[in-house]
Amino acid sequence: MDRRKFIQQSCSLCVAVGAGMVIGSLDGCATLPVYKTAVANNAVSVPVAIFATTSFQLIQPKNQYYNIGLKKEADGTYTALLLKCTHADNQLTPTGNGYKCDLHGSAFSATGKVITGPAERPLKKYATEIQSDQIIIHLS
Repeated sequence: MDRRKFIQQSCSLCVAVGAGMVIGSLDGCATLPVYKTAVANNAVSVPVAIFATTSFQLIQPKNQYYNIGLKKEADGTYTALLLKCTHADNQLTPTGNGYKCDLHGSAFSATGKVITGPAERPLKKYATEIQSDQIIIHLS
């Protein structure tokens, strides 16, 4: 095999493997539940029914850069955390047992406490309340 053909085949193989890895990682992201909603009166409204089969929901407020992690607690209350790293203002990724910043490696517990720096402050927690069949997340 000549050098040119070897390089072409090697590059094709690398591209195919790389594409497979990217598609595989995107497929894992697609399994996270995401609920998109509008902001009204500095609050977000989410139906209680979305927690019928899960205890965690990513909330994506319209025209907001950062998602909110909304967790149903064992006692029936809800905890809402702004998924914004307190170190470098980067969007956080849910990990199953907390949240991680892909920028500098900060990690936060499911309750928003810092597990690993460089972040030093916990995540911002929003007040929640239930009105009829809606969970209201107050953004102030």
